[in-house]
Amino acid sequence: MEDHTAAGIGARPASALREYVDSYVGFDLRGFPTGVHCGPPGRALTAVISLSDPLEVAGDDRSPVTRFGSVAGGLMRRSVAIHHDGRQQGIRVSLTPLGARAVYGVPAAELAHRLVPLDELLGALAAELVDRLRSATTWAARFTALDELLLRAVGRGACGDPVRRVRPEVAEAWRRLVAARGCVQVGAVAAELGWSRRYLTERFRGEVGLSPKTFARVLRFEHAHELAAARDPLPWGDVATVSGYADQAHLVRDWREFTGRSPTAWRRSEVLLGAA
Repeated sequence: MEDHTAAGIGARPASALREYVDSYVGFDLRGFPTGVHCGPPGRALTAVISLSDPLEVAGDDRSPVTRFGSVAGGLMRRSVAIHHDGRQQGIRVSLTPLGARAVYGVPAAELAHRLVPLDELLGALAAELVDRLRSATTWAARFTALDELLLRAVGRGACGDPVRRVRPEVAEAWRRLVAARGCVQVGAVAAELGWSRRYLTERFRGEVGLSPKTFARVLRFEHAHELAAARDPLPWGDVATVSGYADQAHLVRDWREFTGRSPTAWRRSEVLLGAA
């Protein structure tokens, strides 16, 4: 029987990028059973560059599969289905919603619930980036190439272009929701910013693509997913409590909505658990 190998390495981006880019993760997964990996929704806009075969991705288990050499997605409220033959090699870049404007030149809301080829957003820079990443022979060299190319992307809009700016109140609301991992009242955040809840909701959705309430639910689910995907996971009741759910029934409801499966069915079908 083939060994399961999960070689993965993470890195922080250059300091000048950290407001816009949360992390880089290089992965090299081998020897797993063929299956469908459930890419869960979370706080980040994700771009993935394959270093081997094209990625085969669908909006969910029932959607048509699209092949991408490199793909960018916005914030989601459903998991993305990643079809694989037991091997995947590539780099995942996690952008903040602020990074959508700075790196791509569009608000995060324009990409919400969508998957698009990276070159639609970065143009010729995307082709250069893919070439650099595939020709590099170490993860360190690949992360350096990411820093250099993404800094160039940010630099294209560094001359005060208003399209690259996010309302500071929206950025602060995003930071507060993330810091609390979704366990905060949206009305309280709005009051602290001096806005009504309705106005914050309109502004936040217009920039990010999700309402603050939905984003808070995604953050709680993201926390629960991290706990459940650990190599030594907690019991489901404890996962619900630690991640801020009122009870396990509420966790199950959100799990079904965000993954299309019950927690038990998800764990049974997810072959890459603990892989990276």
